Amino acid sequence: MSHEDFPTENPAVVTCGLPYANGDLHIGHLRTYVGGDIYSRSLRTLGQQTAFVSGSDMHGTPVAVNAEKEGVTPEEFALRHHEKYEATFPRFNIEFDNYGHTHDETNTELTQEIVRTLEAEGYVYEKEIPVAYDPDADQWLPDRFVEGACPYCGAHARGDECDEGCARHLEPGEIEDPTSTLTGNPAEYREREHKFFAVSDLQDYLQEFIDRLEGTSNARNQPREWIEGELQDWCITRDMDWGIDYPGVSESAEDSEADQTESGRDEGDESDGSSSPSGTSDLVLYVWVDAPVEYVSSTKQYTERVGADTFDWEVAWKDAGDIVHIIGRDIIQHHTVFWPAMLRGAGYVEPRAVMASGFITLNGKGFSTSRNRAVWADEYLDEGFHPDLLRYYLATNGGFQQDVDFSWSKFKDRVNSELVGTVGNFLYRSMLFAYRNFEGTPDVSELHSEASETGSRAAEVSEEVEARIEEAIDEFEAGINDYSVRKSGNAAVRLAQFGNEYIQRNEPWKLTDEDPEAAAQVIRDCVQIAKAIAVLFFPVAPGKMQALWEQLGEDGSVADTGVDDAFEAPPASFGEPEALFEKIEDERVEELNEKLEARVAETESESDESDGDAEEDMDADTDADADIDFEPIADDRISFEEFQELDIRVGEIVAAEGIDGADKLAKLTVDIGVEERQIVAGIKQLHDLDSLAGSKVVIVANLEKAGLFGVESNGMLLAAGDEADILTTHGDAVPGTKVQ
Repeated sequence: MSHEDFPTENPAVVTCGLPYANGDLHIGHLRTYVGGDIYSRSLRTLGQQTAFVSGSDMHGTPVAVNAEKEGVTPEEFALRHHEKYEATFPRFNIEFDNYGHTHDETNTELTQEIVRTLEAEGYVYEKEIPVAYDPDADQWLPDRFVEGACPYCGAHARGDECDEGCARHLEPGEIEDPTSTLTGNPAEYREREHKFFAVSDLQDYLQEFIDRLEGTSNARNQPREWIEGELQDWCITRDMDWGIDYPGVSESAEDSEADQTESGRDEGDESDGSSSPSGTSDLVLYVWVDAPVEYVSSTKQYTERVGADTFDWEVAWKDAGDIVHIIGRDIIQHHTVFWPAMLRGAGYVEPRAVMASGFITLNGKGFSTSRNRAVWADEYLDEGFHPDLLRYYLATNGGFQQDVDFSWSKFKDRVNSELVGTVGNFLYRSMLFAYRNFEGTPDVSELHSEASETGSRAAEVSEEVEARIEEAIDEFEAGINDYSVRKSGNAAVRLAQFGNEYIQRNEPWKLTDEDPEAAAQVIRDCVQIAKAIAVLFFPVAPGKMQALWEQLGEDGSVADTGVDDAFEAPPASFGEPEALFEKIEDERVEELNEKLEARVAETESESDESDGDAEEDMDADTDADADIDFEPIADDRISFEEFQELDIRVGEIVAAEGIDGADKLAKLTVDIGVEERQIVAGIKQLHDLDSLAGSKVVIVANLEKAGLFGVESNGMLLAAGDEADILTTHGDAVPGTKVQ
């Protein structure tokens, strides 16, 4: 693994969290998969050898529970959904190099091999623990077969997760007041031997690992509570018959039966459901053991298909790979605690980065599959919208770790303003002018005979435009190395903004008669900008940029280009261009909103089921059914004069450090133009403090001073939501600028 800027000499593996094979996809699920596809395409554009892999999570109790409801086997149930996902992702231009599933032979063998290694290295031990049991059903109750109260916050929780409260991972036996989901009857705890992974033995390693982990700040800060506290070992087996068998379980069972025969015991001795030997035949590995191993298995399958000369999975995972995980924030703990501990114990490469996304809401409320309050993936495409429009919205509408709200109105506004009005407008007007006046790319070579010998990267392009394309490439590269698909995606949009301003400022339509050479130079510049946009915007909008590539008269696929191709001369001739993006009309949005409202109303009239009883989440990455309502707007209004009393200023963070003894508080030094202020803010666990220096912020400057943990705070930092999304400026407002 390298911590050098991309591109590196190491093979990179980009993964997305596995969707549970448990339901239909809606657009809320697509955020991490779109983000992963954009990031992997961007790495390749930089020249980085990259494999983009994922797969369906076939195991676990959600699949078993819902398969039982349908009266089919878990395998049949899960495969049906796996095949649906496998077909749906490409329709959104999400192109995995390999998309497997956790129940295939490769993942089964590799998972068992890794567990054997952990056992051989002394990281696995056996312990007797209380496990929920339903005496009426005569069945053990793993994970989501049992519900009750969270022992930490008291909220209603499932057996493996406090999904309605503190979101903690729960071990078997922790749920209080357990109830069987099979019969609805109270469950009882009985002692049972299970296997444990000694994560606590790797605590020192994990504390070092989290400090060097790259990616989004929430992925580094959220797990510190576990890593720096009393780290608990992890139960890695479950009492089920659906999953990957614990390695050696069949041999152990045979030995156990032989021992019982010799000692005169028979099957009747186990009829009370009490503790049985470690070789119990229905003991399988916990789903969070085999699920992340699919990242490795899927990479291995990719190598087996294309050959190690194209991509060597063993170099990537066992020697010197750059591993980037792109997930939802609700599974950060699994990817920054359990998974790196497993990799370390088994001798594999640790993740270089974890990018954890925020959630997607719909019109300010959470997606709810039970109420049909969702924009389904198939529905979006059936409405006739191009997948690249949604890719752009999901990738650039806020930072990756921030929550993003989707509405058809907001979608229309961004498509019309940015894709149609900025990118599409520049491309069409400049290429149409080039076609009508020059039948393609103007020849201005005679104007640049000297420049061609100076080492210029684009000899026929003006210095101003060459510098601006260089700047766009720098922005693109910075976005990738900052793990920001928003920043990398906006590099091309900002270049198109420049292109619109450039062509408007130079008015080539006026120069055609007055100064034809100057007109030719302007249009030559614009065609080069268009080619650069095709290269840099391709990761976000691959379908549309391939269409642009062909309109420019280029051969092959824009997918095969790199950033340097942004400076290669476009073909001398091309045909009449067509508009790449179409405006969405207000009437269309009204129609879509009416359909959504009618569907939700119909579903609610058919069922009194609340969101708390919603069907199981299909995808752990997106918290699909969490019905998150925003706090209502306050009824009490303030006058404009009262608002003017607030002195809100733009500031720039000079330094940031945690306050000793305070879990959440950080001390900031903020430049507000006229002076530097010391401000205390509750962001210690939510942001990488070392990375905040130089960040633009917004503060309330005339708030009364306060003392927090013995530290004076002279002002208030403004931030949004529980994740403390720090407010900043869109432009280049200098410190001290008043917000009004």
